[in-house]
Amino acid sequence: MPLLQNAAFFTTVARLRDLPCDATAEVAFSGRSNVGKSSALNALAGRVRLAFVSKTPGRTQHLNYFMVAPGKYLVDLPGYGFAKVPDAIQGQWEKLIAPYLEGRAPLKGLLLIMDCRHPLTELDCRMLNWFAPTGRPLHVLLSKADKLSRQAQNASLAEARATLKPLGAQCSAQLFSSLKKTGVAECESVLARWLGLAPQAAF
Repeated sequence: MPLLQNAAFFTTVARLRDLPCDATAEVAFSGRSNVGKSSALNALAGRVRLAFVSKTPGRTQHLNYFMVAPGKYLVDLPGYGFAKVPDAIQGQWEKLIAPYLEGRAPLKGLLLIMDCRHPLTELDCRMLNWFAPTGRPLHVLLSKADKLSRQAQNASLAEARATLKPLGAQCSAQLFSSLKKTGVAECESVLARWLGLAPQAAF
C-alpha cells in the first residue's frame, strides 16, 4: 500500500505570500523540465493522474501543492532548463523558487530528479551546488532507470554518489523508474522520514 496513496492536489501558489500557513512539513520536487517529475509523483502515490504529465516542457509554472496528511505536503516546482519559455516568465519563476528553497521554514528536504541516462547536467550540478549549502537534506532520484542495463544503472548511481559525497552526508541518491516502480519503496522511506510519517499514518 503506497505511503502517499491518499495524496491529493491542494493548491497552486504563484506568490510567496500565498504559501499554505498550516504547513508543518514539506518536500519539494525539482528537476529539468522533461525529466519526469510528474511521473515520479504519480508512481509514489500509486496513481495515474495525481500530477499532470505533459509532453510540453515547462508546463508547471507555479508551486503545485499536494497534501499527504494535514499540514504535510509535496511541492512540485517548475522544471529548470525550459528553453521554450519566455525569459520574462523564467525570471518570474526564479523569483518564486529561489526564495522558497532558501527561506521556507517547513521545507524538510529536496527531491532532485535526474535522467539516469544523462545525470549531472550543468543545470543539475548548479542546483546541487546551490541547494546543498542550505544544510537541508537532498535526495537524488535517477529516473528512467528501466532504460539502462543493470551495469549502466550501477555506473550512473556510482557517479551520482561520488559527486554528492563532497556536498555532505545530507545528500544521497538512488535509482528510480516510474514505469517499473523501481525504487518506490526506498524513496517512500526517505519521504516518510522527512515528513514525519509512518507508513500506516498516511491517510
